[in-house]
Amino acid sequence: MDRTADQRRLGSRGITVKVVQPGATDTDMNPADGPNAAPQAAMTALGRMGTPSDVARAVVFLSSEKAAYITGALLTVDGGSSI
Repeated sequence: MDRTADQRRLGSRGITVKVVQPGATDTDMNPADGPNAAPQAAMTALGRMGTPSDVARAVVFLSSEKAAYITGALLTVDGGSSI
């Protein structure tokens, strides 16, 4: 698979490709008050787990005209756990 060629083919049609990669996020399956929450939060620079709203704001931004020139990008929304 040639990703560069695929991106150029899509880009020429006005289609952008973006990926949002969330870190530990407070959900029903991974609650912020669950047994694994404290270690997950401690691994982030912000000292907390993400919320669905944190991830949604990133998706809204990347879907907006403000991000019209962004393509082929991965945005990590993890509160700094990957730094």
